[in-house]
Amino acid sequence: MIALIDYQAGNLTSVKKALAAIGADVYVPASPDELSAARAIVVPGVGHFGATRVLTDDWIAAIRRHADEGRRLLGICLGMQWLYDGSDEAPERRGLGVLAGRVVRLRVEQGLKIPHVGWNSLTITRPDSIACGVATGAQVYFTHSYVAPVTADTVATTEHGERFAAIVQRGHIAGVQFHPEKSGDVGLRMLRNFLNAV
Repeated sequence: MIALIDYQAGNLTSVKKALAAIGADVYVPASPDELSAARAIVVPGVGHFGATRVLTDDWIAAIRRHADEGRRLLGICLGMQWLYDGSDEAPERRGLGVLAGRVVRLRVEQGLKIPHVGWNSLTITRPDSIACGVATGAQVYFTHSYVAPVTADTVATTEHGERFAAIVQRGHIAGVQFHPEKSGDVGLRMLRNFLNAV
């Protein structure tokens, strides 16, 4: 069972459909107590970091407990950013803090636009299970204005004016800055990788 966290931040239905298409058994918990049945958690999201305020202390504690027990956790787009300590987009809100670092506004030059919207390529920087079978140059779909730092947890980077973390993984915790549910076969491959690890 994979718990899909609903905090009213966008793309829940499309992520749910993509997971169902690859054979995942998905449910949307109505309360933190319902996370106890989950073998893995997916935190999707689109939009402003401030939307994470819906994830109150009881949700945060339950998701942290889940991660501390070694169960799989995947953040998608805003959900990946929430895995970090916090974001300059909503400085008053703390993130989950399972990955070290702070999310910052994308800096672009040479007429590039923010938000970064559309297809862009991945550069694989190190192997890990979330990106198994995904090659450098693979194209995925982005829509975001803020980015996570490139650290030892980074599995792949992308460039849009600057280089940023596109895929991260630390053990059983992973995140993708793009939308795998909108990224064709490459995105489904990564969701399958996550499901296989579960």
